[in-house]
Amino acid sequence: MRLRGSFGGRDLAVDLGTANTLVFIRGRGIVLFEPSVVAFSEETGQVHAVGSEARRMIGRTPATIRATRPLRHGVIADFEITEQMLRHFITKAAGSRFAFARVVLCVPSGITDVERRAVDEATRSAGARSVFLIEEPMAAAIGANLPVAEAVASMVIDIGGGTTEVAVIALGGMVVWESIRVGGYEMDDAIVDHVKNLHKLLIGQETAEAAKIQAGSVSHADDGGETTVAGRDLVTGLLRRVTVSGADLRRALEGPVARIVAAVKDTLERTPPELAADLGERGIVLAGGGSLLRGLDEKLREEIGLPVQVADSPLTCVVEGAGRSLDELETLDRAAKVQRKSRSRR
Repeated sequence: MRLRGSFGGRDLAVDLGTANTLVFIRGRGIVLFEPSVVAFSEETGQVHAVGSEARRMIGRTPATIRATRPLRHGVIADFEITEQMLRHFITKAAGSRFAFARVVLCVPSGITDVERRAVDEATRSAGARSVFLIEEPMAAAIGANLPVAEAVASMVIDIGGGTTEVAVIALGGMVVWESIRVGGYEMDDAIVDHVKNLHKLLIGQETAEAAKIQAGSVSHADDGGETTVAGRDLVTGLLRRVTVSGADLRRALEGPVARIVAAVKDTLERTPPELAADLGERGIVLAGGGSLLRGLDEKLREEIGLPVQVADSPLTCVVEGAGRSLDELETLDRAAKVQRKSRSRR
């Protein structure tokens, strides 16, 4: 039995990520893609900006205003700010009729029951009539057009801003999975620390992210790039610029990348032999913004010995998969209950 939307196509799918929030409306597709950032007054609690406008304020606000990401590692760190951010994004995307909508919300596979209740409550407080949760690896697999309902194994690695989700999926459920709190922001922090130790220069996380995008790679063959970063000299306290090579960035990223590789190996070790044999033929699909790091697919291929490919649309396949699941809300609800029971037995 399929549950069809009956409120003017206002059923929604939301990928509430540490880095970005995406909103998908049934029949319209992705209607919103903005940073998960809120700027608010610490004195009054009044929200001054949300999304792209708020991100431009990071590191540039006066003492009374703070620009922050209310989610850490894919879960809510600040409940009230997250609620206001959700309300703003979904009202902007869906309009005032959101109060009548059902929402499919993407969550990390490693989320606890307490964290599940928190995101459910925040979404309902923002105006949702009912909320259905779907694990990010499952949504990513659906969005990447993997045959998740068939009796063959599909493996997906979703590298987001705050978490990396690894899962082997078959017959509509996650058979084995791993969720680690390593993602794009840990990579940025590693670059900040490396530049600090190597050049005695303090740079911001936004600067580190820009350097990663411009010249970052985990491949020795791609060490020829370089980029310039500006920050505060830790010795003189003055502004200084340095050139950071691709080799420097590769060394900075070794730690986070090694943890991702270890999580993938651990998941494979726990995969039943029959499904592991399927993966030898079908390989692994990478999703999430972190999958765009140059050379990461090659690194995983070398370390794991399986075919690895990046999804056609790694930044949006999670919310696209969640959007497709809007036609299967009853199935999604049953699968979530089974998954919770399985998680309690781990």
